[in-house]
Amino acid sequence: MGAAIFAFTCAHRKTRIPQEAVIGIVCAVSAAVAILVMSKPTQETEHLKEMLVGNILSVTWYEVGKTAVLYALIGAFHFVFRKRFLLISMNETEAERQGLNVRFWDLLFYMSFGFVVTSSVAIAGVLLVFCFLIVPSVTSMLFTERLGLRLAIGWGMGALVSAAGGALSFLLDLPTGAMIVATFGAALLMVAASRVVVRRRALA
Repeated sequence: MGAAIFAFTCAHRKTRIPQEAVIGIVCAVSAAVAILVMSKPTQETEHLKEMLVGNILSVTWYEVGKTAVLYALIGAFHFVFRKRFLLISMNETEAERQGLNVRFWDLLFYMSFGFVVTSSVAIAGVLLVFCFLIVPSVTSMLFTERLGLRLAIGWGMGALVSAAGGALSFLLDLPTGAMIVATFGAALLMVAASRVVVRRRALA
């Protein structure tokens, strides 16, 4: 239902409110409502914590395998139809000129996106999942316009920061999910600050 709503409200792209902002608002409000629902019963406190930061250290091999299969299928789906997804994302006018049903392909994209997010939240929690979705891509956008390089930078940062956050969590005896989120935030600040310094030196 959420995928259908996002797909059929694509008219927002032509307004001042970008589609990404609508998605972010809906997800944030949905998470807040879930927290409100679970805040009353005292026995739901642990579930509330798991929803926010997950419990990565208790993931079973079955969950790893199931998630790997799901991601592989969705990855293959996006690879096969990558040209259409990129076209409707970067040049909607040209996509319509070529006869593509933009809303239909938007629906397929958001449905696959929903499968990834919901399966990931069950393992890693809301905060970490959205950190993975946003921070690596924002970091890559600071350095290049090329899609291939953005993917490489995002994947590299995701792997390195996850490993660093996990190691810090072990050394400091702190919750793993929350520690990785904090490490992502610190890494983004460091990258942004270093980019500003480099640009100022280049101008000087």
